[in-house]
Amino acid sequence: MKADAAKTKSKNDTAKQPEPSMSARVKSEAIAWFWVILAFMLINGTLGQARVIPSGSMENTLLIGDHLIMSRIGYDAGIPFTNIHVPLWREPKRQQIIIFKPPFDPTQPDYVKRVIGLPGETIDVHDGGVYINGKRLQENYTLGRTDPPAKSQLIGAFPGLPYTIPPNCYFVMGDNRENSLDSRYWGCVPRDDILGTPVLIYMSLDAPRDAWNGDIGARFLAYGNALIHPGTVRWRRLFHVF
Repeated sequence: MKADAAKTKSKNDTAKQPEPSMSARVKSEAIAWFWVILAFMLINGTLGQARVIPSGSMENTLLIGDHLIMSRIGYDAGIPFTNIHVPLWREPKRQQIIIFKPPFDPTQPDYVKRVIGLPGETIDVHDGGVYINGKRLQENYTLGRTDPPAKSQLIGAFPGLPYTIPPNCYFVMGDNRENSLDSRYWGCVPRDDILGTPVLIYMSLDAPRDAWNGDIGARFLAYGNALIHPGTVRWRRLFHVF
């Protein structure tokens, strides 16, 4: 009987415990969200970020509407939603795809191109191909003919080709050689401007170009249309690993 009475008293005590106040619940929720946001910022700033391809300069390797996961591991660490970043220890390899801040205008969205020339090399373009230190580079990923730009098309102080790449700088080009604003026009990419490399296509949508060029309304329409018309999703491109 005593044991039953003790159990009854314990249940009654538990039942009488007051519910947390509204302010306590709000505080607890705020703390939980703080840690979620902090974890997101750390991952976003040091490990990886999402990017969308807005132009056809990397066709057919990357298509307009491809959604990429970019790895920053070893390349760059930054504070999310700011332009503050610190280059790390990894160096790009030839023919590797990289994501970087365009050196001729850092206010523009990030560029995605392929590394063609390395520091110290002399690069030239003629006869429809790329020549590095006088030897033609073998490329099986390009679309269109590779030609040098006219002098009138050069940007900034870039002297044009042939060009000896300075230290800590990389010569990059788009795979769609007839539709790519790249190092042929404005020179090399400083190592400090390189953010990372794509590792995965997690989504690919066939939608108007405006959806991926800063038009938020068009982007939401593209996502909504994909829900209604799944055929706009390029299913075969999903989870492609670089």
